[in-house]
Amino acid sequence: MKDHFSFDQRLGIFLPNLTVDWEQHSKDTQQDILFHWEQIRGSIPDRIVDLEDQINHKQAELSDESDFIRSCQLNKEIAELASIINDLWLWYRANQTLSTKAHH
Repeated sequence: MKDHFSFDQRLGIFLPNLTVDWEQHSKDTQQDILFHWEQIRGSIPDRIVDLEDQINHKQAELSDESDFIRSCQLNKEIAELASIINDLWLWYRANQTLSTKAHH
């Protein structure tokens, strides 16, 4: 399975990394890939909750911050975390169709 997924440092999850067309994989391999993806996909909401907690912490820190440079840095970090959350939701939703195929 490691050949079919690679760790995305930014998102903090493994993503599909298929180097050949889907149809070239055996049905068993397809099922294994889909099963593994379902496990990863199921962890995405928990990853998002963790990132939201980080955002909340940074927003609380920002509300007490008087240093302009530090405020800008916190805003940048919050924006990056929000961007990661957005990308995670895209992966979660975009692959629902693929995940549904695993059950047919």
